[in-house]
Amino acid sequence: MYDLITATSMGVRITPPDRQPVGTGNAYVMYSTSAESNVLNVSASLGLKTKALTAFVKGSPIAAFIRRDLARRGIQSEGPEIDQGGPWGHRHQFNIADSGFGPRGPRVYNDRAGEVGRLLSATHFDLDRIFGQDGARMIHFSGLFAALSPETAEFCLILAEKAKAQGTRISFDLNFRASFWKDREKELREAFHRIASVSDVLIGNEEDYQLALGIEGPRAGGQDIHAQTEEFKDMIVEAAKAYPGVQVFATTLREALNANEHMWGAILYMEGQWHLAQPRKIQVLDRIGGGDGFVGGLLYGLLKGWDGQRCVQFGWATGAMAVTMLEDYASPADEQQVWSIWQGNARVLR
Repeated sequence: MYDLITATSMGVRITPPDRQPVGTGNAYVMYSTSAESNVLNVSASLGLKTKALTAFVKGSPIAAFIRRDLARRGIQSEGPEIDQGGPWGHRHQFNIADSGFGPRGPRVYNDRAGEVGRLLSATHFDLDRIFGQDGARMIHFSGLFAALSPETAEFCLILAEKAKAQGTRISFDLNFRASFWKDREKELREAFHRIASVSDVLIGNEEDYQLALGIEGPRAGGQDIHAQTEEFKDMIVEAAKAYPGVQVFATTLREALNANEHMWGAILYMEGQWHLAQPRKIQVLDRIGGGDGFVGGLLYGLLKGWDGQRCVQFGWATGAMAVTMLEDYASPADEQQVWSIWQGNARVLR
């Protein structure tokens, strides 16, 4: 039995060292990445059984690197090997990013032409085995993967239906990206609505709820995150009316003071109760993956059966941890390390 599985398109992230901008140097460090595997990483690091359903380019050294790296992180993987089809054929996506520094904000450049994960469909997997024989306690979806192509949107819908039929809990992080939705708004709004309708956990920021599901919310990028907390709660109340089957709603609260310091908080609505991690200042090495870190910690808490307050605190802390890492995911050594982050205890542990 798997604790947490996901469908994802794996790629690599390359970043210049020492927080330098992209394009000013000739040295880069490479990591395997995807938003969905970032979420799995918290549970995998803490001993739960996880799996990524993905695609690989046959014979590619990048695919081999991704397989090895997932295994190193404790994440199992399964999926088809697809022929490259020549130099202009399929490949794993490249995410080229820098961390920014002080007043210079981070920048991300996505290079996704020919992305092999866009081809994924239900025909590539034995879903009866995955859900009926192997079993999964929870499946996580991200709007990034669902919106990659008509094929991945349909794949997510089929996975959600299979999961629901087998009693697998469903988590959906909306993760709206305008560039993915261009000229596909009607198709994707319908797909996202259908996935949200069968979800148990629904996660997103103010843009996600409004642009992906059409739910009214606060203005994106507001400067005073404390003042907007009640507006975020009102947005979640409207989402709960629209999706009465969802048991847990969550959103992060972030205000970038500069590239190195953020105000970081979170709201959780669970079983009719509000749970708030008040925004407080955190230090940031690289902000990419902070939201995934929050989701990873939240889902770990739900899988452990914790109450809402412990879940939102743990998610806040794994999100805060993720932005201290050069990788774009949190890899806690143990639960104690996460709780020390929540408590503000950065003393040496010997």
